Amino acid sequence: MDYEVTFQPDGKKVKVRPNTHVLDAARRAGVRIPTRCGGKMGCLMCKVHIQDGEQESCLPPKEAERRKLGSLLGQGMRLSCQTVITGNLTVTVPEDPLKAAVRKQLEAARRGEYDEFI
Repeated sequence: MDYEVTFQPDGKKVKVRPNTHVLDAARRAGVRIPTRCGGKMGCLMCKVHIQDGEQESCLPPKEAERRKLGSLLGQGMRLSCQTVITGNLTVTVPEDPLKAAVRKQLEAARRGEYDEFI
């Protein structure tokens, strides 16, 4: 039985087999999740948010992931390279911080708030 994983904010969907990692599902869906360590939990760049009420659609985090994420776990954050899918799931990929900064500057410029850049 395959599970459907939806990646937000793009709304891309992919069907995956049970016990697939979220990072692998994202690659199959064409969703970019940054990583430098190749899925070995070394870089902590592949953080994603699991929607409320869907935590049971993936295996609970192992102790190493708990230590790495700390209080972020309580906010629904997981490492996509460690999160194993066991049901239909909605995953939100956070916006890249650099892209977010550029987007905010462009929005401010459109509103005429140019003095922020000086």
